[in-house]
Amino acid sequence: MKNRLQALNLLDRALSSIADAELETIVAGLPDDHRAGLDELCGAREGGFTDPAARTLAIRATAARGRVNGDLERIATVLTDPCLAKCIEELGDNADDPTEEQLLEVTPGLVDTYGVPLVRLMLATSVAGEATASVMLIRLLKHHEQFALPPAAPVETTVMPARVADDEVKAKRKALKDKKQAEARARREQQQRAKGR
Repeated sequence: MKNRLQALNLLDRALSSIADAELETIVAGLPDDHRAGLDELCGAREGGFTDPAARTLAIRATAARGRVNGDLERIATVLTDPCLAKCIEELGDNADDPTEEQLLEVTPGLVDTYGVPLVRLMLATSVAGEATASVMLIRLLKHHEQFALPPAAPVETTVMPARVADDEVKAKRKALKDKKQAEARARREQQQRAKGR
């Protein structure tokens, strides 16, 4: 479970690190069927999104909600499919479990064609997909000068102020407490009188 959460975190960071303009370019370069599938996944009405900015917003929103239901991985898979297919083709017989050297031999061509953000997302998608080479891919995503993910954005936490009762609420609470104490005292006195009969 811990490894799964770490993989999803890397994938989330890789997608978040892609600027909106870069994401729009990536989507524009997808085959039509991939773009249609992405639009459907992100809740577009029939005919898909006509505004690239609206599509990007829908991708971000769907990915943010999709860590649990798998939509984050589905989005990343659709976005990286052409890049991954090219990578597999270039690796040939080594595609199932490449060494770091073999992978880094083919990445310059991938970067030229698809750009660093998409190659980075492809690596993170492979980790989330539990690729055999996941340990090496994680190392690249954490430490490689070209493919290392930027640090995670700090999460701002809003601290709620302590609830402080105003004077009116305090007075009502005191009156209720006094009433309960008086009723309890009256019950005890009644029980004592009943015993004395």
